[in-house]
Amino acid sequence: MSSSLRALRRRILTPDVAETSLDKRGFHKKSPAAQERLEAVGKTFIVGYASAMEARTPADAEAVIEQVPDWLRGFAYEGAAMALAVLDGLPFGRSDNVRRLLRRPLADASRYLVYVGIGWAMARIPRFRWPRPQTLDPVLVPLVLDGYGFHQAYFHTARYVHGQYRDLNFPWPGGPHGAYANNAIDQGIGRAMWFVGGTDPERVADLIDAFPESRRGDLYSGTGLAATYAGGVDEQELRTLWSRAGSYRGNLAQASAFAADARVRTGIVPPHTALATQMFCGTTPEEAARIVTELRPVHPVEGELPAYEVWRQRLANAFVSSGGVNR
Repeated sequence: MSSSLRALRRRILTPDVAETSLDKRGFHKKSPAAQERLEAVGKTFIVGYASAMEARTPADAEAVIEQVPDWLRGFAYEGAAMALAVLDGLPFGRSDNVRRLLRRPLADASRYLVYVGIGWAMARIPRFRWPRPQTLDPVLVPLVLDGYGFHQAYFHTARYVHGQYRDLNFPWPGGPHGAYANNAIDQGIGRAMWFVGGTDPERVADLIDAFPESRRGDLYSGTGLAATYAGGVDEQELRTLWSRAGSYRGNLAQASAFAADARVRTGIVPPHTALATQMFCGTTPEEAARIVTELRPVHPVEGELPAYEVWRQRLANAFVSSGGVNR
């Protein structure tokens, strides 16, 4: 495809960056600094998306992404993955764009974010074009649904957050653990609530606590991941979220450790991640990442729960046992 056609493709298929403004979304504005941070995340996502949509190869997109400020690059890879997954879902052209991206070492270090980006794309393409779960890492498949849940809560906030909508027959990935889809989607909704609530821990906790109790653990998990990865709060605000989580502190710790691992894998660990990991896990991002790697299932998991959830529960229990959530 010529460069002019790729540029046209970018212009047609790339979302308007205005869609990421807090004013446009109707999200809470805690402070100018918090608004600037959240909008920077959204704009960076669009940069990654646009670069991948116009790029001749994933390497070309990666060259653009690597010019983004380091703490924001994960969001750019997330956007790039969405764009490439959208292209994979089109009835013409290549269908291996995401796989090609993951062959790039720098992109592979952001694999968690890439899987989330696939979920964003699923919210924009027909269901019959969704990726086959068998082509993905069997442990990380629920991260795709996390991305789908984030997208729905971010762009359809009235329905998914305030209306607490849930598709009880969500069709993907199906199989023996198909019912877990809604748990993973709720984790993405909880992550989006960090944006909906403008990083205000009281407001975010109020949103979560309005949901049925059975959903709150996954929602607090998503919020804990966003608070650790995206930041936007000081130590006292983290303490407020920790206090409000109550019996769901293990969920905060587990998700915070996941976020720390995502940061450590790229070699980019900003101060806000270290602060949140210390608060929620009682340790450093590097140690939390080590525990994440150590407890990841390496063999097929038997039973009613998918390997991803077994992994999450192992992490939550590890931090409970160490006293990290009982401070």
